[in-house]
Amino acid sequence: MAIKYELIKECKQSGARLGRITTPHGTIETPIFMPVGTQATVKAMTPEELKKINSQIVLSNTYHLYLRPGHKLVEKAGGLHKFMNWDRPILTDSGGFQVFSLGDLRKISEEGVEFRSHLDGSKHFISPEKAIEIENSLGADIIMAFDECAPYPADWNYVKNSLERTTRWAKRCKEAHKNPNTQGLFGIIQGGMYKDLREQSAKEITELDFPGYAVGGLSVGEPKPLMYEVLEYTTPLMPKDKPRYLMGVGSPDCLIEGVIRGIDMFDCVLPTRIGRNGTAMTSVGRVVIKNAKYAEDFMPLDPNCDCYTCKNYSRAYLRHLFKAGEILSARLVTYHNLYFLLKLMENVRTAIKEDRLLDFRKEFFEQYGYEL
Repeated sequence: MAIKYELIKECKQSGARLGRITTPHGTIETPIFMPVGTQATVKAMTPEELKKINSQIVLSNTYHLYLRPGHKLVEKAGGLHKFMNWDRPILTDSGGFQVFSLGDLRKISEEGVEFRSHLDGSKHFISPEKAIEIENSLGADIIMAFDECAPYPADWNYVKNSLERTTRWAKRCKEAHKNPNTQGLFGIIQGGMYKDLREQSAKEITELDFPGYAVGGLSVGEPKPLMYEVLEYTTPLMPKDKPRYLMGVGSPDCLIEGVIRGIDMFDCVLPTRIGRNGTAMTSVGRVVIKNAKYAEDFMPLDPNCDCYTCKNYSRAYLRHLFKAGEILSARLVTYHNLYFLLKLMENVRTAIKEDRLLDFRKEFFEQYGYEL
């Protein structure tokens, strides 16, 4: 089996999990945040910089790489690791979320999804088998089953039909998977915001015995308390001896709350996207660098941070770069944001080890300006 999970410890104070995932390209200490490299690159970052800030794994996108440059080209290049010059673990999503978010550009059937490319309007069809063929060609360490991500809000009947299709598709993905010894295929639990449907999906998907499981269909517009509630009754239904992945979540509060509710892995475009738009996550809350009040502020972006950006550049300089439209602005703020989240997860792991995660949450929330 390509993926092995070891549960090292559960925090006495919170029940959060400290673990280790072994993959063909190295070991991942969990809980972990995964930077998103949609197009086989984490925007504004080099692989060397990602290693420097201790990114243990990155995520890439099946839908985007299928459309451009094409999975066969990536395979010809020797696989995604070689193509993007990254020798640590990679996870690829199945493209399901991207395809379903195309709205009017796509049509769902039992067979799969017909859609038009957001790039040029050309017609395409992705089935569970096709998604796995693409992911097998890309060669990531962890690959995701092709699922149907129900929108929020959605009625009970819609979500029930959707999750049952996700189960049928998961079986087809498993049958189509050609590289179980080098790529771990994770199943995805759906069920929207309905407890009975989450229970049904968790039962059906875990019975298929995947090496890991994701909670899908959250962070799709629902209020945070509702997401936490769904996690509270969903994660206990997931096997203890397999990794648990919450898809599409990356704000500091959601990461900590997710870990407390038993999640091991997270990913999100948030830190890179807001970084390019001039917003930094700092230990004292968000700093919007384009604001006029930073024009003569010669303090570091985050006085409590020791990343390259904070050690070398002032808020005034970063604001100047942003106002001047300089590429370096996106690079420096993105670097800081990713460092900040990876450091946060490192501190979370330490807090679990020392049985004080709830105390850590209280301190962090007070400093960041979140309400408990």
